[in-house]
Order: sequence, then structure tokens, then C-alpha cells
Amino acid sequence: MSVALIRPVIAVALATALTGCLFQDRIESFAGPAQGSTYSVKYVKSRGVPDKVELQRETDAILEQIDRELSTYRSDSAIERFNEMAANSCQSMPASIFELLEVSRQLSAQSDGAFDPTLEPLLNLWGFGPRAKGEGVPSDEAIAEARALTGLDHFRRDGEQLCKDGPAQLEFNGIAAGYSVDRVSERLKSLGVTSYLVEITGELKAEGRKPDGSAWRIGVEEPRDDQRVAQRVIELDGYGISTSGDYRNYFERDGQRYSHTLDPRTGAPIAHTLAAVTVADRSTLLADGLSTLLMVLGPERGFDFAAENSIPSFFVIREGGGFVTKSTEAFDELFGAGGNQ
Repeated sequence: MSVALIRPVIAVALATALTGCLFQDRIESFAGPAQGSTYSVKYVKSRGVPDKVELQRETDAILEQIDRELSTYRSDSAIERFNEMAANSCQSMPASIFELLEVSRQLSAQSDGAFDPTLEPLLNLWGFGPRAKGEGVPSDEAIAEARALTGLDHFRRDGEQLCKDGPAQLEFNGIAAGYSVDRVSERLKSLGVTSYLVEITGELKAEGRKPDGSAWRIGVEEPRDDQRVAQRVIELDGYGISTSGDYRNYFERDGQRYSHTLDPRTGAPIAHTLAAVTVADRSTLLADGLSTLLMVLGPERGFDFAAENSIPSFFVIREGGGFVTKSTEAFDELFGAGGNQ
């Protein structure tokens, strides 16, 4: 009697064990081109998660949609069609542009104008924009003319339309990658992925644990233009990371270095000793915008701004022939004062 009762229980337990052996959580990955660079996705393939082909198809679809809406390097994008319009014109725009415009207004207001998505005329003038005519140092008069075309006050929303009162232009290249990371991450989660590391053109976000229980670990790069070296390694779970720096996209004239990061308040490249700044935030979009903002503010004002607003930030500053680093209290609380080496 007892044997008959126990046997089905053993069979069920054995079947469960065998089923578990047939499917074990494992790390899978895929990658591709994105926004003039590349993207990569690593994730834990667990029960119920779609196969890699479907996940990559969903990721590519999101990136293609963002490209159609936000790319300043294709003439048929929504933002470029808007940029080509004459003064006092309006155009229906996708939700992404209104979302990024609102975030840009907030970042600009918080920093007294250190963040500005209307700098395309200046970027082109200095040789860093999509319509640049070669690198060079423009005259003060040319800078003043280009600056007259910038500023968020040129734009207003009218229902689902965006309007401009002059020949002003928008470009969200300073936050588009962070926005893309968040969009892809959200889609993966909606498809059942609970552990992932998403990287798009250098901006990234990670959440969850690997099958062995360890965290996703990423390296914060040393600001060198000759090779990639991890200066600090940190563990991520639910945070996005963005690094802005002047060490890759720049030109030199007469011994002076001109960075692609422009100060909206002067119309010229930044000219201070901050080489790079890394920001963490649960929103990769905000991390992306804040890292650009802090890079403009520089090593002193930028650090004070980050500390005052409890922004987890890691600063790399040129000093002599090398670099010194410092981090905000919020960064040390999140990742440890010494980092995970």
C-alpha cells in the first residue's frame, strides 16, 4: 500500500529533475550596426524567453524606428525633414521627439544652458556635424551668426505638431544612444528577459544576474585615444551608464586641441581639464544627458553640480602629464569607493 502511494511521487520528482536538465539558463548574445557605430546584447536565456533570432529582430526594429525618427545623417528622418523646413513652420512629430525635447528642456534649465540640443549649426561650423565642411577654427563673427540660430526658445509644441519661429535645427545625438538603450531594454523585459546587458554606441544598461549568480561587470575606460583600457570595473544591476569624453572626437590646430563637445554658452569647444565623466542612472537616457552636461560644465562646476544633485559620477581630470580621478559620494555609495577591480 505504501509502495503504491510513494511510487507516483518519485516519478513526478524524477520527471521534474529530468525536465530541469533539459533546459539550463545560459548566456547568449547578438550584435549589429547602430547609429553610425555598433550595438551588442547579452542576456540570460531562461525558460519562456524567445529565441535569439526573434530578440535580434525586435532590437533591430526598434533601432531602425529610432533612426527613421532621430537620425541627422539621413535626409528622410522626421527630425531632418523638420530641420529643413522654413521659419514659422510646423510638422507632426513622433512621440520620441517630444519626449527627448522635454528631457532636454529640463537638463538645460537645471544647468543654466549647459545642455542644448539645438547646436547643429555650430557643430557643422566646427566640423563635427552632419553637414560639416571640414575641420577648422571659425571666426568670432561666424560663431555669433551660428549661435543666433540656436536655443530651445525657437521651438514650441502645438498638439502633435512641433513648430519653430526661425531656421533653427534640432539634434538629439547627445542623448539618442541612451534613449535607445532604454527602449531596447524595456522591449527585452516585455519579452520575458530578466537578465541582460545592452550596449549601444558605448552607452549601456544591465539588470539581473548571470546563471552563476554573479553581476554584470563593465569597465569604465581610461581616456586614451590610442587604445581601450579599463580604468575601473563596476557591477551593474538596474542602472544605465554613460561616459562622455573629449579623447576620441577632436582635432588639433597650432598645438591646441578642439573637442567635439561644444559649450552652448560660448559656441566653442570646451576648454578645460576634464577629460571624461561617467554617470550612472536608472534611466540611461538621463545618464547620457547628464554626462554631456557635466562634460560641458567642467571639473570644478561639473563636480559641484553632480554632488549637489546626488548624481553618481566619476570624473577623470588631466593633471600634468597624466590623470587624476574623483567620484561623488553617490557614485561611491553605489559602486564602492575603490570600485571592483
